[in-house]
Amino acid sequence: MRAIVISIYKIFLIPHIILYKLSKNKSDIDKDIDRWAVAKGMQGSKVNLLLNFLADSTDFRTIFYFRNRGIATKILNIYCKKEKYFRIDTTTKLGGGILTGHPYSTILNADSIGENFYVNHLVTVGEVEGKRPTIGNNVSIYTGAIVIGGITIGDNCVIGAGSVVTKNIPNNATAVGNPARILNK
Repeated sequence: MRAIVISIYKIFLIPHIILYKLSKNKSDIDKDIDRWAVAKGMQGSKVNLLLNFLADSTDFRTIFYFRNRGIATKILNIYCKKEKYFRIDTTTKLGGGILTGHPYSTILNADSIGENFYVNHLVTVGEVEGKRPTIGNNVSIYTGAIVIGGITIGDNCVIGAGSVVTKNIPNNATAVGNPARILNK
């Protein structure tokens, strides 16, 4: 029954395909689709995978709408809602290949976030005194972590659950705790 409902719902998603095909951020959306497909063990054309993720995941819709900001996404959001408790600041530069793990109450407000970013729920990436974090490529931030201020998180880093990060983290490091300390490099 669920498969039938999803199939019918995909008809309403057809305008999203047009938006995708015309998007100036199509290469980043392709990276998002590829990453989600690997994580979910799915195969198919980009358009078919896009429809599946849009139909089944409000957080994917949030990312898709972020990459295609404008009047069209405002209209599409009327009947195809994004996740209202997952926020990405409009000035954040977000690389392709973002993957979320139930990003309920997650806020991403960074100067930039690199490619292949993973974020879980209850995460805050935010500013302090107008300064925002810069996050490298292949970074994972787990449940309840807070990353704030004008700091840099290097490439290939893991920020553990519940960590509070207020200082730079070098490449290839794992940071945990409150305040965060580096476990390994």
